[in-house]
Amino acid sequence: MKKEIIAVPAMKDRLDASGKPRVPLSRVVRAGDFLFVAGLPPHDPQTGELVQGDIRVQSRRVLDNMKLCLEAAGSSMDKVVKTTVFCTNVAWFDTFNAIYREYFHTDPPARTFVNVGSWPHPFDIEVECIAIA
Repeated sequence: MKKEIIAVPAMKDRLDASGKPRVPLSRVVRAGDFLFVAGLPPHDPQTGELVQGDIRVQSRRVLDNMKLCLEAAGSSMDKVVKTTVFCTNVAWFDTFNAIYREYFHTDPPARTFVNVGSWPHPFDIEVECIAIA
């Protein structure tokens, strides 16, 4: 089995001063019949900048970005088998669940919800997933 990096043309990288991506990661990796989508902050896919807003705005942006990544790899949200949610405040659990249901309304994937302290940038939510290719 080999590893294949999948490009996501609909999403721009956040670049550092030298023009390189700020974080050394691949958004989507295919390994066999599975896709691994990295946990990504709520970036605007057109500008690469963080989206400002409450947990609802950030959650929708993160899940919309996940959808873009899966579609770039020829997959979809209904092929997601596992997600991991990283959130800075467990008080947003119910709010996030309401939004999450909009994306996974039937047969939701297995999921883990993890409370984290913080990130080096001002955002509150990140979601990674594993999907069938």
